[in-house]
Amino acid sequence: MFLADCHTHSLCSPDSEIPMVAMGQKAYEYGLTSLTLTDHCDLLSLEGQPTLTYDWEPVRKERKSLLDAFGARLDLPFGIELGMGFLYPDQTRVILSEPGLDFVIGSSHNLSLEAGGRDFFCLDYTTLADCYAALDNYFQSMLALAAAPEFYDVVGHIIYPLRYMKGNYPQPPSVDRYRDEIFEICRLAAESGKGIEINTWKGQTLGEWIPVLKLFKEAGGEFITVGSDAHAPAPIGKGIREAYQIMQDCGFRYVANYHERKPDMHRL
Repeated sequence: MFLADCHTHSLCSPDSEIPMVAMGQKAYEYGLTSLTLTDHCDLLSLEGQPTLTYDWEPVRKERKSLLDAFGARLDLPFGIELGMGFLYPDQTRVILSEPGLDFVIGSSHNLSLEAGGRDFFCLDYTTLADCYAALDNYFQSMLALAAAPEFYDVVGHIIYPLRYMKGNYPQPPSVDRYRDEIFEICRLAAESGKGIEINTWKGQTLGEWIPVLKLFKEAGGEFITVGSDAHAPAPIGKGIREAYQIMQDCGFRYVANYHERKPDMHRL
């Protein structure tokens, strides 16, 4: 069975300390066919300050070790998770000119510049009003991201902020009210020949993707990758098989895996 984890992180991300080789070892033991390391390149810091350059050298060094150890046993596309790239087009083009890049996840991790630019991880979600204020801002950024297809291959974790909304609310926050925005994100991606990802968040987020997949299908979308968002070896591959089943249930027959910024399609 073809199994690809297309969203993982190593010590080349600021929120991981794990060498790529250790991630490759776990992927091999888990039985993955393909592993894509997509380390973070965020053009805004946690506090919203512009970070407009990216040092590829540590990634190249880690990737060489990974290829030396597992290049004959695993498919290892060269990836990046690019945060808020649409804000700074010229700098983004320079970053994405790295030779050999196979796969770009386009993500929005931060509030808009007008709202201060802080990372959603850092926000206060005490009340439902706090949650929906953040989601209102988030989906406006996601629409801007989806409208800049030069800077991504798939739109990353469309329901991302929900993972941080763990307060004692009368009812859990939901993206149901953003159906129109999500459909438009899906339409923009699909009509540009781009895709979306199912981000299982280490196997914890699965059923939440069903309405998103239905909207992507309605919008004519075809290309879907699946990723665990693992920042350590243990969660690698978690939820991938289950996500494939959900895709099938929603009418999709193929999962995508990217090389040279183009999707390879594999039967589910």
